[in-house]
Amino acid sequence: MDAPNQGLPGNMTDVPVDTPASGDGVGVLSEAETEELKSELTKVEDEIATLRQVLVAKERHASEIKRKLGLTPFNELKQNLSKSWQDVQASNAYKGASEKVEDLNKTITQSEVYKKTQATLSTAGSKTTNAISNVGSVLSRTLGEIKESPTFKSFEESVGNLKAKVIGNENNSKGGYHTPTASSPSAEEKLPQDNAPF
Repeated sequence: MDAPNQGLPGNMTDVPVDTPASGDGVGVLSEAETEELKSELTKVEDEIATLRQVLVAKERHASEIKRKLGLTPFNELKQNLSKSWQDVQASNAYKGASEKVEDLNKTITQSEVYKKTQATLSTAGSKTTNAISNVGSVLSRTLGEIKESPTFKSFEESVGNLKAKVIGNENNSKGGYHTPTASSPSAEEKLPQDNAPF
């Protein structure tokens, strides 16, 4: 750079930093030099703070311009990824790897082992589908037969009688609470017990 102060505000200048010749430099400075260095340090720290403020203002301005242009961080990331992917695809390494993968794919899909495996899996899939369908129809038929059996009808009748007793007891209860007199059927109301296995 030809102009070392280029881009700095007018009152800021580059200051050369002298390193002490001996050790850490503590104790070799006079009181006047120490005061001068403290003053210089304060000035440099103020310049750093000013530069930070200027940087924040510039970043804010750049963000405002990007927002006006419709450039969101997401769009920038998307563009960067797209460009990077295009660069990868254009690279010789990617092209060579892509060709090798295509060749490998052709070799595998045209091999007899692949064709036999594909046919076997296809056959197994259709047989499994048929088996599941058959199991479903057999279960449906068996459940229909069970429902029509005399034992099931007897069980169903017993459940229906029990339901009638419970509903009848609910209607006889007082205030929604179950009372012993309302829930206990009399001797003539009791239904005969059948000898069904259920």
